[in-house]
Amino acid sequence: MFERFGQASLRVLRVAEQECRNHNHYYVGAEHLMVALLEERDPQILHDLDADGIDVRELHADVRRHLGAGEDRLWEGILVTPRVRKIICLAEGYAGDAAVEPAHLLRALRAEGGSLAAEILRRSGIRNSAAGS
Repeated sequence: MFERFGQASLRVLRVAEQECRNHNHYYVGAEHLMVALLEERDPQILHDLDADGIDVRELHADVRRHLGAGEDRLWEGILVTPRVRKIICLAEGYAGDAAVEPAHLLRALRAEGGSLAAEILRRSGIRNSAAGS
Protein backbone atom coordinates (compact mmCIF):
# COMPACT_ATOMS: atom_id res chain seq x y z
CA MET A 1 0.00 0.00 0.00
CA PHE A 2 2.85 2.45 0.69
CA GLU A 3 5.36 1.39 -1.98
CA ARG A 4 5.23 4.80 -3.69
CA PHE A 5 5.82 6.82 -0.55
CA GLY A 6 8.92 8.95 -0.10
CA GLN A 7 10.86 8.86 3.17
CA ALA A 8 9.13 11.96 4.58
CA SER A 9 5.68 10.51 3.86
CA LEU A 10 6.64 7.22 5.49
CA ARG A 11 7.70 9.20 8.59
CA VAL A 12 4.32 10.93 8.54
CA LEU A 13 2.57 7.55 8.50
CA ARG A 14 4.70 6.27 11.40
CA VAL A 15 3.92 9.40 13.43
CA ALA A 16 0.20 9.05 12.59
CA GLU A 17 0.26 5.45 13.81
CA GLN A 18 2.03 6.50 17.01
CA GLU A 19 -0.54 9.26 17.52
CA CYS A 20 -3.36 6.75 17.35
CA ARG A 21 -1.55 4.53 19.88
CA ASN A 22 -0.94 7.53 22.16
CA HIS A 23 -4.69 8.21 22.18
CA ASN A 24 -5.66 4.54 22.61
CA HIS A 25 -7.26 4.42 19.18
CA TYR A 26 -7.26 1.23 17.12
CA TYR A 27 -7.34 3.09 13.79
CA VAL A 28 -5.33 5.68 11.87
CA GLY A 29 -7.79 8.39 10.91
CA ALA A 30 -7.49 11.64 9.02
CA GLU A 31 -6.99 13.57 12.28
CA HIS A 32 -3.96 11.41 13.20
CA LEU A 33 -2.65 12.00 9.68
CA MET A 34 -3.14 15.77 9.99
CA VAL A 35 -1.26 15.91 13.31
CA ALA A 36 1.57 13.91 11.77
CA LEU A 37 1.69 16.16 8.69
CA LEU A 38 1.96 19.23 10.89
CA GLU A 39 4.66 17.65 13.04
CA GLU A 40 6.74 16.75 9.96
CA ARG A 41 7.27 20.50 9.38
CA ASP A 42 7.50 19.98 5.61
CA PRO A 43 8.49 23.30 3.98
CA GLN A 44 5.90 22.97 1.19
CA ILE A 45 3.08 22.32 3.68
CA LEU A 46 4.19 25.22 5.86
CA HIS A 47 4.29 27.47 2.79
CA ASP A 48 0.86 26.36 1.55
CA LEU A 49 -0.80 26.83 4.94
CA ASP A 50 0.87 30.20 5.42
CA ALA A 51 -0.30 31.28 1.96
CA ASP A 52 -3.85 30.38 3.06
CA GLY A 53 -3.43 32.48 6.20
CA ILE A 54 -3.50 29.44 8.49
CA ASP A 55 -1.47 29.51 11.70
CA VAL A 56 0.16 26.07 11.93
CA ARG A 57 0.42 26.14 15.73
CA GLU A 58 -3.27 26.98 16.13
CA LEU A 59 -4.26 24.34 13.58
CA HIS A 60 -2.09 21.73 15.32
CA ALA A 61 -3.61 22.54 18.72
CA ASP A 62 -7.14 22.50 17.32
CA VAL A 63 -6.74 19.08 15.69
CA ARG A 64 -5.14 17.69 18.88
CA ARG A 65 -8.07 18.97 20.97
CA HIS A 66 -10.45 16.97 18.79
CA LEU A 67 -8.54 13.67 18.91
CA GLY A 68 -9.89 12.53 22.27
CA ALA A 69 -8.99 9.23 23.90
CA GLY A 70 -10.12 5.73 23.09
CA GLU A 71 -10.47 2.73 25.34
CA ASP A 72 -7.60 2.00 27.70
CA ARG A 73 -6.57 -1.39 26.37
CA LEU A 74 -4.03 -2.97 24.09
CA TRP A 75 -5.08 -3.36 20.49
CA GLU A 76 -3.87 -6.30 18.47
CA GLY A 77 -3.41 -4.19 15.39
CA ILE A 78 -3.95 -0.76 13.93
CA LEU A 79 -6.48 -0.29 11.12
CA VAL A 80 -6.32 2.32 8.39
CA THR A 81 -9.75 3.87 7.95
CA PRO A 82 -11.44 3.83 4.54
CA ARG A 83 -11.20 7.64 4.49
CA VAL A 84 -7.40 7.51 4.96
CA ARG A 85 -7.20 4.84 2.26
CA LYS A 86 -9.04 7.25 -0.05
CA ILE A 87 -6.67 10.08 0.94
CA ILE A 88 -3.71 7.82 0.12
CA CYS A 89 -5.18 6.98 -3.30
CA LEU A 90 -5.77 10.65 -4.04
CA ALA A 91 -2.22 11.50 -2.93
CA GLU A 92 -0.81 8.86 -5.28
CA GLY A 93 -2.79 10.45 -8.10
CA TYR A 94 -1.43 13.90 -7.24
CA ALA A 95 2.11 12.52 -7.16
CA GLY A 96 1.83 11.09 -10.67
CA ASP A 97 4.95 9.03 -11.38
CA ALA A 98 6.89 10.64 -8.51
CA ALA A 99 7.05 9.49 -4.91
CA VAL A 100 4.19 10.56 -2.65
CA GLU A 101 5.36 13.45 -0.48
CA PRO A 102 3.70 15.09 2.54
CA ALA A 103 2.33 17.95 0.41
CA HIS A 104 0.47 15.38 -1.73
CA LEU A 105 -1.08 13.94 1.44
CA LEU A 106 -2.22 17.37 2.63
CA ARG A 107 -3.68 18.19 -0.79
CA ALA A 108 -5.50 14.84 -0.79
CA LEU A 109 -6.81 15.36 2.74
CA ARG A 110 -8.21 18.72 1.67
CA ALA A 111 -9.68 17.30 -1.55
CA GLU A 112 -11.36 14.38 0.20
CA GLY A 113 -12.95 16.98 2.43
CA GLY A 114 -15.19 14.79 4.57
CA SER A 115 -13.02 14.34 7.65
CA LEU A 116 -13.01 16.31 10.86
CA ALA A 117 -9.40 17.23 10.05
CA ALA A 118 -10.49 18.76 6.72
CA GLU A 119 -13.30 20.63 8.48
CA ILE A 120 -10.87 22.03 11.07
CA LEU A 121 -8.54 23.05 8.24
CA ARG A 122 -11.40 24.84 6.43
CA ARG A 123 -12.48 26.61 9.62
CA SER A 124 -8.88 27.69 10.28
CA GLY A 125 -8.66 29.30 6.87
CA ILE A 126 -12.03 31.00 7.26
CA ARG A 127 -11.23 32.18 10.80
CA ASN A 128 -7.88 33.59 9.77
CA SER A 129 -9.17 35.26 6.61
CA ALA A 130 -11.98 36.87 8.63
CA ALA A 131 -9.45 38.13 11.16
CA GLY A 132 -7.45 39.71 8.33
CA SER A 133 -10.40 41.65 6.93
